[in-house]
Amino acid sequence: MQTLDHDEVSTVVAARPQDVYALVADVTRTPEFSPEVTSVRWLDGATGPAVGARFESVNTAANGRRWRNRPVVTVAEPGREFAFTRTEPFSGTIAWRYLLEPVDGGTRVTESYTVQRPVSRFGWLVIEKVFGGSDRRAALREGMRTTLERLRATLEREGATEQR
Repeated sequence: MQTLDHDEVSTVVAARPQDVYALVADVTRTPEFSPEVTSVRWLDGATGPAVGARFESVNTAANGRRWRNRPVVTVAEPGREFAFTRTEPFSGTIAWRYLLEPVDGGTRVTESYTVQRPVSRFGWLVIEKVFGGSDRRAALREGMRTTLERLRATLEREGATEQR
């Protein structure tokens, strides 16, 4: 049985923290960056990031199987931090966080997850057998790397376009 606890990945983006925040907190754009998330929509009348706002995310595994989850925004501090938790039956609770730190040349973006309630044995069986998740920890780490690289490329491309 696999286990998850915490992991994080960072990159430096040639963009202001406010611009990075605007992009990561616009969860409807997540499918542009994440290799697993295929669609996102705000729920319950929410139209943007605010503590307590909920959204629905549709994810697709490498084998094509899909699942939905409904995260709740827990931190919405423009230019500093965006975070949410997602709880799924048998799959525990995971808190996802984007921490933004101004550095020379732009912003250090750190994407992380922390398991708040672990995946159950039954949850791991479903992840491994139905969704083909042989090494979920490695898949999540690679997904964070891909997400941050795509985010960086988009911000730097959009920043270059705005400067013209």
